[in-house]
Amino acid sequence: MDKHQNPWKIHSSETKYENNWIRITHNEGLNPAGNPGIYGVVHFKNVAIGVLALDEEMNTYLVGQFRFPLNRFSWELPEGGGALDEDPLDAAKRELLEETGLVASEWELLTRIDTSNSVTDETAVVFLARGLHQGESEPEETEQLTIRKVPFEEAYRMVQDMEITDSISVAAIQRMKLRLLGY
Repeated sequence: MDKHQNPWKIHSSETKYENNWIRITHNEGLNPAGNPGIYGVVHFKNVAIGVLALDEEMNTYLVGQFRFPLNRFSWELPEGGGALDEDPLDAAKRELLEETGLVASEWELLTRIDTSNSVTDETAVVFLARGLHQGESEPEETEQLTIRKVPFEEAYRMVQDMEITDSISVAAIQRMKLRLLGY
């Protein structure tokens, strides 16, 4: 058998829950060993979007907010969701403006990641934004945000000290640090 093909043999799939953002599917069939097995999948109806904004002095912008699923406050990059049929760059521009009031004149794809490939199909696209100027933020009604402007090296330290644990933020900040080191 080709190791790049799905070894699961699915006999039934049933949607157990669905809302505007996710769908949870229960799958039954045979696992890779040929034994009966189940697999639950959380399908995301949006692409996760992140923005690492860097100004001329190498400061970046963090967004702090209470994250309901974690039941705790989290520091992270400006993030949000983009419709599956929307250009991720357009979504990134919107999210940066909504959450920080920043507008960037230079954009570059920084990374793409699978956020948690064991139970979800969520993917994230993260951009580097430069050439910043301040506008007016427009947070969504579900967001109560705190914005911090910090030196990039401080954000990197926060990742190293596990003060930033959001997977999209960690991946983007680590990737940028490697770029700055010449990798």
